[in-house]
Amino acid sequence: MRILVIEDEPSLREGLEDLFGSAGYRIESVADGLSGVRRGVDEAVDLIVLDLMLPDLDGIEVCRRIREVRPRVPILMLTARGAQEDKVRGLRSGADDYVTKPFGIDELLARVESLARRSMPRGDDLEPVLLDECTFDFGRSVAQRNDAAIALTAREVSILRWLYLHRERAVSRAELLEHVWGSSGDMQTRTVDMTIANLRQKIERNPKEPAVVVTVKGIGYAWGNR
Repeated sequence: MRILVIEDEPSLREGLEDLFGSAGYRIESVADGLSGVRRGVDEAVDLIVLDLMLPDLDGIEVCRRIREVRPRVPILMLTARGAQEDKVRGLRSGADDYVTKPFGIDELLARVESLARRSMPRGDDLEPVLLDECTFDFGRSVAQRNDAAIALTAREVSILRWLYLHRERAVSRAELLEHVWGSSGDMQTRTVDMTIANLRQKIERNPKEPAVVVTVKGIGYAWGNR
């Protein structure tokens, strides 16, 4: 798997190159947003580690531009700020996950491994699923409503697939963190809520009254039944 690192700080960029290289990944790195977009849209790149603060283009815009061309490539965003609005902006721009600096090496590798694992082609992808006049093709990472194609990120597909496969019951936020994010529980459950809020904006007829990903009060979320 080839990882593209988009990071302008030389010492951190070199550290990430060494870390991922030692873990067995092929590494490519660039130091600015424009170069990140040019390399990120290349199909040879399998996963992207993207800094939020970059020269030329910030990480939000880089993520948006890459997503327009490659909706399925996993993107992990790095941010030096812990402000929730930065995390929300990152997820809304199309990032699959985020890590706040300073981060632990083990945590970063675990997040990357989780994204890599969930982005690999699956032999058990389901046939297209129809709900609330929206068709979901998990294998192609796309939904379709009113003849409009909706690109889904790898994280969004994993959430939808998990909810559908367990549609007979509600799924807790902790369960989604474990099975979709690959987290042992150290992440905040607010991460799930932010990702699902963004997903609803994309797929729901009325995000304020969701029919696909419904909230189960006191538990978490469930696949809709309409």
